[in-house]
Amino acid sequence: MLLKSCCIYSTGIFSILMLILGISLVLSNVFPHFLQGEVEKEVVLKNGTEAFDAFENPPAPIYMQFYFFNLTNPLEMLNGDRPAVVEIGPYTYREYRPMEDVNFQENGTKVAAVNPKTYIFQRNMSRGPETDLIRTVNIPAMTVMEKFKDNALAASVISSYMRSQGEGLFITRTVRELLWGYEDGLLKALSLFQPGLDDVFGLFYKNNGSNDGKYVFFTGQGSSKDFARVDTWNGNSSLDWWTSDECNMINGTNGAFFHPVVTKNETLYMFSSDLCRSLYAVYEEDVTVKGIPGYRFTPPSKVFANLTVNPDNAGFCVPAGNCLGSGLLNVSACKQGAPIIMSSPHFYQADEKFVKDVFGMNPKKEEHQTTIDINPVGNLNIDTYTLHVLLFSVLIDDASAVKLRTVMVKQNVVVNIPFMLIGLGIIMGVLFMFLMCRQKVPESTAAERQPLLSS
Repeated sequence: MLLKSCCIYSTGIFSILMLILGISLVLSNVFPHFLQGEVEKEVVLKNGTEAFDAFENPPAPIYMQFYFFNLTNPLEMLNGDRPAVVEIGPYTYREYRPMEDVNFQENGTKVAAVNPKTYIFQRNMSRGPETDLIRTVNIPAMTVMEKFKDNALAASVISSYMRSQGEGLFITRTVRELLWGYEDGLLKALSLFQPGLDDVFGLFYKNNGSNDGKYVFFTGQGSSKDFARVDTWNGNSSLDWWTSDECNMINGTNGAFFHPVVTKNETLYMFSSDLCRSLYAVYEEDVTVKGIPGYRFTPPSKVFANLTVNPDNAGFCVPAGNCLGSGLLNVSACKQGAPIIMSSPHFYQADEKFVKDVFGMNPKKEEHQTTIDINPVGNLNIDTYTLHVLLFSVLIDDASAVKLRTVMVKQNVVVNIPFMLIGLGIIMGVLFMFLMCRQKVPESTAAERQPLLSS
C-alpha cells in the first residue's frame, strides 16, 4: 500500500512539474528562439552551408512562361482604330541559372558572382511549338524611326527603304525569333553606315547563355538581415537611368533569395535588371503551396503609380518631366534606346484609359499581379514577375517540396515540445485524480461495512 501511494503521489508531482516546465518554455519562447538562431547560422553564404549550395546551383527548377499579344487588326489600326489583340501562350522554357565566377570578399562578408541563364524549350508545358507565328509591333523599325524623327532627310530615306522592302510598322515572326533574335533588314542596312550596329533583334536577344552583369552580394555573415542583399551591380551601387537618386537606388536582393525568418510586418526589397529598377513588396495573405504554408507578398499599387499618386516616383519620368500614367514604365534608357514601355499584363493596376485603348485587355488580380510566396523560414516557393508581354514564374518542384515539408515537420516537432509537455502534464494529472479516486472508494466502502460486522 505504501508503494502504491508513493507511485500515485509521484504521478501528481510529475504532472505539476511538467505543467510548470511546459508553461515556462512557452512563455520564454526558448525553442522558437533556438530554431531561429540555428536557421540564421545556417543561412549564410559560405562554403559548406545548404544556403550557399542553393545559391550557387538552385535545386528547384525555374520556368519562364511567355505570353504574347497577337495583333489582329493591323490595317484598321493604321486607319486610326484602336489595336485589338489576343493573348497567346504560354510558351515555357526551363531556366538554368547557376552562379559562376564566385569570389568571396572582405573576410567572407561579401561574395561576387555572375548569373548566366540558359533556356530550354518545354513543348509539353507550352501552347504550341516555337515556330508559332505572332503578329506584333515592328520594334526595330519603331526604334530607328524614333532615333531619326528630328532628321527629315534620314527619316525620308528610312521610309523609302522600308517601302521598297515591304516592311511596315508590324511584323509576323515566330516565337523563337521574337524571343531570341532574328536578322532585321533595316538594322542590317543601317549597319553599313554605322559599323558596330547589331543587325539582330529579339526581346531576349543575347540573354540565352549570358548573364546580366556582375553582382556583389552580402553573405549575411555580419547580419542575417543582409543575407543575399545586393551591394553593387556591374561595379555600381546605384543606377544612372532615372532622374532622382531615390529611383536610382539598388535595394534588396535580386529576388531569388530573401533573408531567413521573414515576418508579415516587414517590407521585402528587390532589384530587377529586367525591370531596370528596384521595387518592394508587402504581406498580403497566407497561402499554401504543395502543402507548404507561406506568406504572399505583393507590390502595392503605389510602386507603379505615377507622381500624382506617389511623388516618390517622379524620378521614373524620363526625360525629366515626361511622366506616363500609373502602371507604365518607360525603360528605353536601359534598353539601348528602344521605345519600350513596360507594364503588368493587361495593364493591371494601370490607369483605366490604357485598358480601354486596347481591345482585348481584361486585367484580373489573381492572374496578372506580381506575387512572391515565401515560406516563413525564408525558403522561396514561388516568384512571379509580370510584364506586359510575358510572365516569369518560379515554382518549387515536387522533390524540393517533399524535402521542405520534412524539414518543417521536424521544426514543428521541436517548436511544439513545450505544448507536448503541457499535454503530458494534463494527462498525468487526470491519471493522478483517477488513481486517487479509485484508492478512496474501497476505503470508504470498508468503513461503511465495519459497524455491521461489529453487531
